[in-house]
Amino acid sequence: MKAKLPRLPPLPSVRDLLKLYQLRALRRLSQNFLLDLRITDRIVNAAGKIKGGYVCEIGPGPGSITRSILNKSPAKLFVLEKDRRFIPTLEMLKDAAPCEMDILIGDVLSFNMETLFPAEESKAWVDVPPNIHLIGNLPFNVATPLIIRWFSNIADRNSAWRYGRVQMTLTFQKEVAERMVAPILTKERCRLSVMAQNWCHVDYKYTIPGKVFLPKPEVDVGVVHFIPLVNPVIDLPFKLVEKVVRCLFSHRQKYCDKSLSYLFPKIIREDYTVKLLKLADINPKDRPLQLELEEIGRICHAYSEIITHQPSLYKYNYRSKNSEVDWETEGNVEANKVVI
Repeated sequence: MKAKLPRLPPLPSVRDLLKLYQLRALRRLSQNFLLDLRITDRIVNAAGKIKGGYVCEIGPGPGSITRSILNKSPAKLFVLEKDRRFIPTLEMLKDAAPCEMDILIGDVLSFNMETLFPAEESKAWVDVPPNIHLIGNLPFNVATPLIIRWFSNIADRNSAWRYGRVQMTLTFQKEVAERMVAPILTKERCRLSVMAQNWCHVDYKYTIPGKVFLPKPEVDVGVVHFIPLVNPVIDLPFKLVEKVVRCLFSHRQKYCDKSLSYLFPKIIREDYTVKLLKLADINPKDRPLQLELEEIGRICHAYSEIITHQPSLYKYNYRSKNSEVDWETEGNVEANKVVI
């Protein structure tokens, strides 16, 4: 007979605590509370086995998901919260917790997890993932920039990923979650699809209807589980890949030669776009939605080869108002025209 896991003692409901402390969701922070512990249990179950492990919960708010995590008996739980209004409810959980729990106040977009977990929990990158998990019901306004930042951390193996292939279980707007798992030839396929699938195995677990949140958002929510890949498909620096993919999907319904041309200044755009696609062996009239990760990887490697010989091209950014003028005034025109 299995021994029962230590659980939280009976506590006031989250709904009662919101009333007691007069807490309400702030629109400016994109806050939406989950009050149904059956649903928060499902989110935590999607993370896999966390018993005896280390968990960092992002944006616990009044502590609904926190309760479900604590009932799974991790060795230690960290909760990272930006809004100090929730400290009393989190302190109550800390006092009642059957394991060690630390409350951290800070902004997840600038928070470094480099030294958060015990060094002995680290695993080599090629090994199975460590028993370290990031879990969170993310505010909609930070979800996409945060996951892009974390993909960068995964690529560089820093912050939480200094400890190995740390897993994430996170919520997103349903349409954002669908983009991250979107295959080729679907309307959801975009920059986020490529970035997610290049660095992680991405699993869309299930959909949570918006009606169960307080206040009710206008969209449903998707729960997504990420496991970093041992080897990314496109094994190049994150910023280079992001730059190429951003350009590629800037006009995702148009031909590749149109969207990729924005990697280069106007005066040499046509010639260099032809050269890029020839090096990558890509049909100029393919559309971004058609391209497999391996094909996008060939484009990234071709661009890497070009900027190795002409480093000034890497500084060019078509979205900058002064980029054309800056590029030409630095004396790059003639130097780069010689290459073709």
